[in-house]
Amino acid sequence: MDLNLKGKFALVGGASQGIGYAIAHLLASEGASVAMVARKEEPLKEACDRINKETGAQTFPIAADIRKAQDCEKIIKTSLSEMGCIDILINNDGAPPLGLLDSFDDEAWHKAVEQNLMSVVRLSRGALPSMRAKDWGRIINVTALSAIQPLPRFGLSVATWAGVIGYSKTLSLEVATQGVTVNTICPGRIDTNRLGTVFGSGKAGQVDPEVLAQIKQQIPMNRVGKTDEIAGLVAFLASPWAGYITGAVHHVDGGRLAHLL
Repeated sequence: MDLNLKGKFALVGGASQGIGYAIAHLLASEGASVAMVARKEEPLKEACDRINKETGAQTFPIAADIRKAQDCEKIIKTSLSEMGCIDILINNDGAPPLGLLDSFDDEAWHKAVEQNLMSVVRLSRGALPSMRAKDWGRIINVTALSAIQPLPRFGLSVATWAGVIGYSKTLSLEVATQGVTVNTICPGRIDTNRLGTVFGSGKAGQVDPEVLAQIKQQIPMNRVGKTDEIAGLVAFLASPWAGYITGAVHHVDGGRLAHLL
């Protein structure tokens, strides 16, 4: 199936690894030019070059910290300078620390809000004029299943990503007649370094086999998801085929969500 993404220009956050990398790779494979954002410059350049070599698509690295307002402005300006426009915006990044809610001071909350919520607000605001000029655009926000099915100790993420869901739904109503769609994806347990950080020994990517078995038992499909399975939905939502889907929250979790809607 041709997703008709040739000639589109995409901006993808957290693109040096994990879900962000898988999204950038698939969009590039479908013919889109991709500006890739991450904080660490060297891994980002390596990822960018790898995708370029494997897909032949134009890729541009933008080393920036989305938690900083000035860096969000830099991301938008650089993307427009390199690509001329932004057709597709993928808001994706890591997550705040885990812990009991009453253990976090105001500074921890401030950082979480800047990372998870304000980055989405700023980058969406920056990309929208380019989308409106073409009467076409896609904004896709990657959060987590915990945003709609809260878990203890995930409170910083739950609260701020719930804000993203509210923001996304409201924005979708405000731009619905302008050819722009806004959707949110809530991944469940996905095979990334984050899984090891949360459920492992504290080292990225390392999960004890017994713990992994317990995680799988909580998932009807009895397995964790793959980053490509998130990227596939993102690519579809970014395509013209998904033009009538907006304001929606999509959970990609192997059936783990425990309510009807």
